[in-house]
Amino acid sequence: MTFPAATPQRPFGRMLTAMVTPFTADGALDLAAASELAGDLVDLGNDGLVVSGTTGESPTTTDDEKERLLRAVVEAVGDRAFVVAGVGTNDTRHSVELARAAEKAGAHGLLVVTPYYSKPPQDALRAHFTAVADSTGLPVVLYDIPGRSGTAIATETLLSLAEHPQIVANKDAKGDLFAAQRVMSRCELVYYSGDDALNLPLLSVGAVGAISVTGHLVADRIESMIEAYERGDVELARELNDELVPVTEAIMTRTQGVIAVKAALEHLGRAGGGALRMPLLAMPPEDRVLLVSSLAAGGVPGFAA
Repeated sequence: MTFPAATPQRPFGRMLTAMVTPFTADGALDLAAASELAGDLVDLGNDGLVVSGTTGESPTTTDDEKERLLRAVVEAVGDRAFVVAGVGTNDTRHSVELARAAEKAGAHGLLVVTPYYSKPPQDALRAHFTAVADSTGLPVVLYDIPGRSGTAIATETLLSLAEHPQIVANKDAKGDLFAAQRVMSRCELVYYSGDDALNLPLLSVGAVGAISVTGHLVADRIESMIEAYERGDVELARELNDELVPVTEAIMTRTQGVIAVKAALEHLGRAGGGALRMPLLAMPPEDRVLLVSSLAAGGVPGFAA
């Protein structure tokens, strides 16, 4: 696989996984495992990775760890895939510092989540995102996830931010298809699904791809679903999407996604499985039984039917 070409219509490819951050058993950052996992994910069909998103446990990693992790992933796969650095926090100055560090470390783009807990009004959101976008020359993906952040990015705010030359995309986890359609029908802001349960529905209203958590296990199949939809084979896309329902249920509906992903990777003996940082805890054995059963039902290789 060679490095995919960026286009205005698809600035970061179409299949990205929000990568977990591997830790050793004693809780230290495991850069060797991170490099191995990044390679595995690109081999599985991802043309992009998000590093230090919330699935990467970014609230519990230091700035130094974020930079070292990003450099390791860029070195491992930066010639084959887009590497997008999560730099969003609820402190604008801190987000700007992380953005500048990510640019120096070789990131191809930035993911900036809505400031959480503070619940800024819409004019403050515009100022926050603009400050981060102005701080580097990198393209920016907004991350609209009100269920986590407490605040949605309003339609008019998104339309205004879309006028910024560095703000090129939105990772949409709002769960409101009409809101997404209203924005896409009125501007050129590129949409990526940020909710695995809505990957196909968001494609139907104009999204160009996915930034996925289940992509750790089934990136190749999500990519096939997107490709089928784009060539007009909607029936096949629906069939492929239906087959992924047990996988999405297993990873995204019963616990925090990173908990389920790390349990699944550990079951498979793949890099990235195992330890989490508190306040997250590893999946208990009784829950792993259902996880394995669901992933088997979803046809994930390595899980017994």
